[in-house]
Amino acid sequence: MSSIARLEKEHALEILKKSPDWLYEDQRGGLIKRDFRFKDFNQAFGFMTQVALHAEKLDHHPEWSNVYNRVSIVLTTHDAAGLSTRDLELAKLIDEIYCNHP
Repeated sequence: MSSIARLEKEHALEILKKSPDWLYEDQRGGLIKRDFRFKDFNQAFGFMTQVALHAEKLDHHPEWSNVYNRVSIVLTTHDAAGLSTRDLELAKLIDEIYCNHP
């Protein structure tokens, strides 16, 4: 059994009010997703590189895809069978990286 607790939907939605660009979905016990757009592929890839370095330190990795200047990210915690505080913390960090990305 995992020691990572899954967030109840209502609690997650309350926390997400501070991050309105992330969309909650009930799939897989709960997940959040967001799409990002950049000037070009280099900026999108640079953003992904920054996120990857932080995600590795946190040992919590996003599900993502990249097509040219777009990056789509899905966050959920497999060990919790849904959304956890780890996802919301990573979402906040990703938003900070995006806001500070050239």
